[in-house]
Amino acid sequence: MTKAARTRPAPIPDAANEDLPKVGYSPDTPAQELSEQDLSDDATAGAGEAPAYDLIELLFFAYRDFVADPDRILAEYGFGRAHHRVLHFVDRHPGLTIAELLDILRITKQSLNRVLKELIEQGYIAQRTGTSDRRHRLLTCTPEGRQLAQRLAGVQGRRVRRALAEAGPALREPASRFLLAMIEPEERAGVSRLIAGGESAAESEARP
Repeated sequence: MTKAARTRPAPIPDAANEDLPKVGYSPDTPAQELSEQDLSDDATAGAGEAPAYDLIELLFFAYRDFVADPDRILAEYGFGRAHHRVLHFVDRHPGLTIAELLDILRITKQSLNRVLKELIEQGYIAQRTGTSDRRHRLLTCTPEGRQLAQRLAGVQGRRVRRALAEAGPALREPASRFLLAMIEPEERAGVSRLIAGGESAAESEARP
C-alpha cells in the first residue's frame, strides 16, 4: 500500500441533497480516537497564532454562493449536490470507472450506488462493461446528462469569471496555487492530473 493510500481520509456518508460528514464529538467517534501525535502536531502548529478567520469565513461564504447557483437548477430535477458531482466528473472524464469515481468523491459506495441508480434510471448516466476488464463498469453521460452537467458548470463558470473580472485576471494563477495548496500534499499531483485530463466543453460537444 502506498503512503498516499495509507493517509487518505476515509469516505464519508453523503446524502443526496447535502454533504453530511461526521463532525465534532459523538459517542460513536469520541475525540480520544485522535492519536496523541495528531493532537500534539495541531497544538504545535497553532501555538500563538490566531485562526485565519477572514479566510475561513470567506471560503465558507464563497462556497455557499458557489453551490447555490446549481442548487436552484438541481431542485428542478429533484437532485442534490451528490448528483451534481457525479454528473460533473463523468461528463469531464467519459469512461470513468466506479472505483475511480469513488476515489474522486470520497463518499461511501452505498451512497454512490444510490445516486448512480437514480441518474441511470432517469436517463442521465449510461454504463457499459469494460473491454479490457469486464468487471469494470464504465460511466458516460447521455446527451441529456451532458446537457445538464454543462448547464450546471455554466452557472458556476459565470460566477468564477465575474469574480476574476472584479479581482483582476492576473489573480487566476495565484488563486489556483492557493486552492491547490489547500489540498493534502500527497493528493495534489493526482488532482492536477485529473483536472488537466478533463474534457473541454468543445471536446464534449464533439462527442457523438
